[in-house]
Amino acid sequence: MFSDIMADLFSGVAFLFTAAGLKTLVMFIIAGTLIYLAIKKDYEPALLLPIGFGAILANLPPVLGTAFPAVIGTVEEPGFLQVLFSAGIANELFPVLIFIAVGAMIDFSPLLKDPSMIFFGAAAQFGIFATFLLSIALLPLVLSPEQLAEPNIVLRLASAIGIIGAADGPTTLYVANHFNLKDYMAPISVAAYSYMSLVPVIQPPVIRALTTKEERKIRMDYHGKRASKLALILFPIITTLVAGIIVPMSAPLVGSLMFGNLVRECGVLERLSKTAQNELANLVTILLGLSIGSTMLAENFLRWDTALIMALGLAAFVFDTAGGVLFAKFLNLFRKNKINPMIGAAGISAFPMSARVIQKMAKEEDPYNFVLMQATSANVSGQLGSIVAGGLVITLVSLLIR
Repeated sequence: MFSDIMADLFSGVAFLFTAAGLKTLVMFIIAGTLIYLAIKKDYEPALLLPIGFGAILANLPPVLGTAFPAVIGTVEEPGFLQVLFSAGIANELFPVLIFIAVGAMIDFSPLLKDPSMIFFGAAAQFGIFATFLLSIALLPLVLSPEQLAEPNIVLRLASAIGIIGAADGPTTLYVANHFNLKDYMAPISVAAYSYMSLVPVIQPPVIRALTTKEERKIRMDYHGKRASKLALILFPIITTLVAGIIVPMSAPLVGSLMFGNLVRECGVLERLSKTAQNELANLVTILLGLSIGSTMLAENFLRWDTALIMALGLAAFVFDTAGGVLFAKFLNLFRKNKINPMIGAAGISAFPMSARVIQKMAKEEDPYNFVLMQATSANVSGQLGSIVAGGLVITLVSLLIR
């Protein structure tokens, strides 16, 4: 009896020396890297740290007959990681709750003061559609015959990969879940949230490659008077109605984002607004990170298609950033009052990280150049643009695979 107990206790150690165990060790290294980036580099620690720790939990070796990544559970009685995934991601609850929190944090006043910035939120979605087409061409080269036998897998997977470029994790999860991409959720979600966290690393080199020093020094006028309270209250209501009618598939995310913003701006729900911005955002972020990390099983993550998904996600992010910058440069050909092209890069959905990166770069070139409000305007429009683009992709691909 004692020997059996000791054998069970040491079975986890023995497992690490098997072929599957070596893959598990690789996953521990990847998880450790995410935690290192969160703590040492301060790259969105609220996201990367739970993801990294969730990956550790998911890949613990089987001990005493338990079945990981259930932690600790079985197929019949799932553990807490499986419960979190099923309750928060598989039914799209976490993306909706996150957008309520984000909406409560966003001030749309700068965008309402300069509505032209909304075009940058549209232009910066170029990478979504460019990567969608690129994915259709490359995915058949790495997917196995068994994977390709799954109905319309290339179109469905390309849809989710393209959305990664918007640096919008909730929308990416929403699209992936809509197309039932559970087996690919790990690389899709990790790419979406990792690249969103690495905005300060990825965007500056792309921007510098596409702009001159003189362009990055361009100053832009801004009048700081806030939009009227009536406009701020009507904006989320009208936006929900318009988006819901034109692109119905975007309604859940646009609606939750706009509801959170209405709670902020209505002026009579200050306690709820603060709760959404703090307690709700923090709690859902923790649970979302652990749930994403739980998908990072070695057998599902260490594959060639994972590498391609991560690479295409990075390409989508670069294309989105480049699309916004090039659009701003194009507009400058016809404008007397020039736009700082870096503003275009803020049209992605990573709010407010991208706007802060643009302001930091502008200040490095000219210590007295203040473009934060214009960058914020483009950034919040990118938040809307990515959701609408996600709904549009779902609609178009659904029509193609009927």
